[in-house]
Amino acid sequence: MLRVLYARVAQERTCQWTRPRLEEHQRRSLENLRRFALARSPFYRAFHRGLESRPLQDLPILTKAMMMEHFDELVTDRDLRLADAEAYLRDDDDSGLFRGRYVVLATSGSTGRRGVFVFDEPEWIRAVAAITRPIAWAQAAGGARKPPRAALIASAARWHYSARVGRALANRIAPALRLDAATPTDELVRQLNDWQPRALATYPSVLRQLAAEQVAGRLRIPLRNIATSAEVLTADIRALALRAWGIPVQDTYGATEYAPIASECALGRKHLFENGALIEIVDRNGNPVLPGDVGERVLLSVFARRIQPLIRYEISDLVRVSPENCACGRPYRVIESVEGREEDILYFPSADGGPPVAVHPNCFHDALERKAVDAWQIIQNDSGLKVNLIGVQSGEARTVVANAVRDVIAATGAAVPQIAIQCVSALERGATGKAPLILSRVARRTRLETHKSGVL
Repeated sequence: MLRVLYARVAQERTCQWTRPRLEEHQRRSLENLRRFALARSPFYRAFHRGLESRPLQDLPILTKAMMMEHFDELVTDRDLRLADAEAYLRDDDDSGLFRGRYVVLATSGSTGRRGVFVFDEPEWIRAVAAITRPIAWAQAAGGARKPPRAALIASAARWHYSARVGRALANRIAPALRLDAATPTDELVRQLNDWQPRALATYPSVLRQLAAEQVAGRLRIPLRNIATSAEVLTADIRALALRAWGIPVQDTYGATEYAPIASECALGRKHLFENGALIEIVDRNGNPVLPGDVGERVLLSVFARRIQPLIRYEISDLVRVSPENCACGRPYRVIESVEGREEDILYFPSADGGPPVAVHPNCFHDALERKAVDAWQIIQNDSGLKVNLIGVQSGEARTVVANAVRDVIAATGAAVPQIAIQCVSALERGATGKAPLILSRVARRTRLETHKSGVL
């Protein structure tokens, strides 16, 4: 724990830098990363051949599929094999490190393919230290002198980032209750009432249900800090949490590949953590977008990753960077919004027979979050749309929601599909306990071919 705290202090010092000093640090760190990858990774020697002296923007983009396909050649420990790492992840005994020295994590594969990521000890210490930085920002904003009694509700899967970090931070100084996000709401309420946490970290979809329970009086916990991550935090959920506890929510944006990517300061502005990575916001073709415009890809070049170098690694998130600096004085750029992933965009046939029409997730957020429902979820399948609703009883309310969804799609010029409204007690969750608001179960390959070719 002392090594984690020391690493966090070093990372936090960069908040006092000027922007030119930060950019010089990025330049040197990127040079060292590229030099190391070329010397130690057979994959990068081939992938960047002839481009060794070119600027970063001229290098090819690394996708998750490409990284996984060439895993054995990409890693710099020549004895590491993907098959062995996968076997380790399948083993129920998680008491030891992989090969006695590595932390191995995996993603759920919700965007089309599972990713496997390996950290050596120094890399893992830096990663855990980075995860605690938003916690420190929240405590500074609240004036806390010591860590409050906390509850973490996230994935319990041993291969998931949140579960592993929770174990790494478990100690007597910062007592925490760790619960599985897939636990039924009434059981979460019971355990939280018993534990009485003052700080809560969870997914936005879980927070929404807990806030509704607090407003209803069934949940009774005196929260002073609320943190969310891993899903889109909507204005509706923020407002509900403010109504339940009278405090703002601190949202963090991150990924297993680099966490956190960004987090909110005391002024509510979401800063990119640019001391540990060069973060590019680009369009579909990999070209940088102007501040204020929405990018369709985030490209990460992570400075401290040496066992598994990530250079221009693609995450398909829809991100908008602000053209303005934050008044808090940090040199990091500010994100105006994280609007979901490219996979959250739904495609429909055009009403007039033209090219397929894309419907952005924000269209559904704007239409549904002011309706009289506790929670909602839209799932696209081959037969149309299924809309899961929590807290809706009357047929009139179901009709209102169906009409809202129908109007959103029709307004884009798309042909309105069959819409099935289903009242449920809980939203559908994936392997990590996340409950995406918008989910397409149309084959990934079909969606990509549809978008690129313009035909269904």
